Amino acid sequence: MKANHFMRFFLILFITYPLFFLANPQAVLAQEDSFLEGQVFEVATNNPLPGANVYWENQPQKGVVTDLDGNFRIPRIELPSKLIVSYIGFEESIRVINQKDHNKPLRFFLQESQMALEEVIIRDRRPDENVKSLDMGKSVVAIETIKNIPALFGEVDLLRSLQLLPGVQTAGEGTTGLFVRGGSADQNLIQIDGAPVYNPSHFFGFFSVFNPDALSGVEFYKGNIPSNFGGRISSVIDISLKEGNYEKVRGEGGIGTISSRLTVDGPLFSENSSFVVSGRRTYADMFLRLSSNPEINSNDLYFYDLSGKFTFKLGEKDKLSVSSYYGSDFLGLSSQFGLGWNNWVTSITWNRNISERLFFDLNAYHSAYQYNVNFDDPDNGFKWGNRLSESGVKAEWNFNVTENTLINWGVHSQLYNFAPISLDPAPGSAIEPIATNPRNGMQNNVFIGAATDVTDRLRVDAGLRWAIFQLHGRGVDYIYAEGEPSPDAEITDSLVFRPFQRIKGFNGLEPRLSFRYLIQDDLSIKASYNRNFQYLQVASSSSAGLPIDRWILAGTYVPPIRGDQVSVGVFKNLEGNKWEVSGEVYYKDIKNIIDLRQGANILFTDNVESEILTGNGYAYGTEFLLRKNTGRTTGWLSYTYSRTWRQIDGISFDQWYNPRFDRPHDLTLVLNHEFNKRWSAGLTFVYTTGQAVTFPVGSYEVDNQRLPLYSGVRNDDRFPDYHRMDASVTWKNVDKGRKWKGSWNFSVYNLYGRKNPFAYQFTEIYNDQINFTPTQTDVIESRRPGVVMTYLFTFLPSVTYNFNF
Repeated sequence: MKANHFMRFFLILFITYPLFFLANPQAVLAQEDSFLEGQVFEVATNNPLPGANVYWENQPQKGVVTDLDGNFRIPRIELPSKLIVSYIGFEESIRVINQKDHNKPLRFFLQESQMALEEVIIRDRRPDENVKSLDMGKSVVAIETIKNIPALFGEVDLLRSLQLLPGVQTAGEGTTGLFVRGGSADQNLIQIDGAPVYNPSHFFGFFSVFNPDALSGVEFYKGNIPSNFGGRISSVIDISLKEGNYEKVRGEGGIGTISSRLTVDGPLFSENSSFVVSGRRTYADMFLRLSSNPEINSNDLYFYDLSGKFTFKLGEKDKLSVSSYYGSDFLGLSSQFGLGWNNWVTSITWNRNISERLFFDLNAYHSAYQYNVNFDDPDNGFKWGNRLSESGVKAEWNFNVTENTLINWGVHSQLYNFAPISLDPAPGSAIEPIATNPRNGMQNNVFIGAATDVTDRLRVDAGLRWAIFQLHGRGVDYIYAEGEPSPDAEITDSLVFRPFQRIKGFNGLEPRLSFRYLIQDDLSIKASYNRNFQYLQVASSSSAGLPIDRWILAGTYVPPIRGDQVSVGVFKNLEGNKWEVSGEVYYKDIKNIIDLRQGANILFTDNVESEILTGNGYAYGTEFLLRKNTGRTTGWLSYTYSRTWRQIDGISFDQWYNPRFDRPHDLTLVLNHEFNKRWSAGLTFVYTTGQAVTFPVGSYEVDNQRLPLYSGVRNDDRFPDYHRMDASVTWKNVDKGRKWKGSWNFSVYNLYGRKNPFAYQFTEIYNDQINFTPTQTDVIESRRPGVVMTYLFTFLPSVTYNFNF
């Protein structure tokens, strides 16, 4: 079938399918009388409880789970009957449902159990979901778990917590960059309330931009990515901001070693509207001011972030929410040098229950990222900056055809705007001005997915996504003499395009297929296949990700990345779902991935395609996970063996090589233990193979300076293996009915002081002193080539006071 015919078929399907149900409400409501609806809340806060179990007393095996808004819909049985609602850490609610209760929505309020443990690993899912669901390569991490993990400087971090899961690698010491199943950091879609975040880090990657106090949930997909997500080939991190309380004002926050935070929420105008506002700021710059040394007290170093969400219930069937996030970093060295960057993300979401079985969500968003560099110097001063943004609209329908059959479909349009990179010299500066041309693109997506039970044991999920991408003007394309861009190729002509004039277009079908076969009630096997296209990627010499990274849209010389992943897994629960055991194997094939030429300069060039090369890659791995979910001691042990390879003509003698984040062995242990109501403790241990690097094979002299000599083989060496243990202890006030509740957290990062290398410098050592820089008057007694290792942290304690009211 030709592409345009297929597109027409899809458009007809997406338009007529929902209209059929809207025009024929009887078809939608034919079986609605056989269902019972309700909502589950937490009694103390009146917040909805997602993931609560709802089931009839005499049919517990056919229970349902509440959605993100606490709603449930369960098939009705002969009435009267007892309906049971349960949630980990809360007392059960048992209610007799009579015939008169059937036609009105039910509301359940759960009371927190007095014997409940707060430190549980998973709260918002059913105990056997890992076995019976179709989810594969998916993790739902509770915010309580993230807050309980020992943290760098006591700063709880979402992305660093995800690094503790199997199949996720890190760029190095202290960084929040994620490398998922052989993919680079730019291959992860990180979004908050549906809006993407292009630089999710503070302090050059040491902290993520997400304040856990402001979040309600995190879903992490690394395998079977649903068809309603697209645009990245490795993973999706779907983050939701917390919804405010509708009954009373409350707050929580903390005062830590380097930052403080505060979150306040409550009713806005009435019981049908709510707000939540959250802020966080470091105060490292305030401590710098206390120094008497002018070289120190004149520096600036800080970050802050603000987020807010406003929710309005427009009626029984409609809800509107507006959320926004702003984060900013700044590094200033005296008054001479300044580097700053910020994210601003805004999202508007409308949720409508068209009927008891048909739901509609509309999301509009705008995400902007920019950086600025200022250098104040009379001879070489300049201002350098760049800005990029993405705007989009996404409409999605979800239809519960039957109790076991779900269908969802929708459309998603995205507009990319990559502004020109500008380098403006200061007055009198000897630096020449530099300006690049903008890059703009538009991407339209349609998707459909369906999941159903083929038999009592076999469940299948199939999806299809079609993305149509177009690079358009305003912009410039260069024509090269040999037809292929390279640093030495002559530019023979340039094509100038008007705004929204088409430059280059691509499209691709992205099928998704997965199944789960239930061997026993506590044992299942799952398999999935995913294809994803990615129409933008980063050209960077750093694996960790920097604020000045160069994003590149697919175009005339840079095709989109295509990723195909196959995974198979076995999932087993033990001792009544107290323990989870799973093993997954995966293989990922990657086409059209880019990497930099040797000695590439990409920051200011307008024809960046001449500095990069395109090739292919693949990754494979095995992941094991053992997790304990209940009891005084909870946590998990995971091990991953994985390899990542790339082959790009022009790099490493055209042979296969490993990117820097190829780290074959990865072992993680996470433990939490509650001694009593006052005291609890946490411990993590990580061990990974050292990252792949290129070390010099010799040296040579130029102008009496000895310089390292590198071979043409890329990343043929490795850092030493990395390992670290962190620990924390938490002391809580006993709850005596006071409104103010506080706790102290004492944590130690790198408990046994391991000096893990951050970087190596190959340099000259004078007089056997690694920090000695000779001047013309210094006597040089000895001179030899040497290697200087830089490490960031050894034994690093911190203390944080957390509170809520």
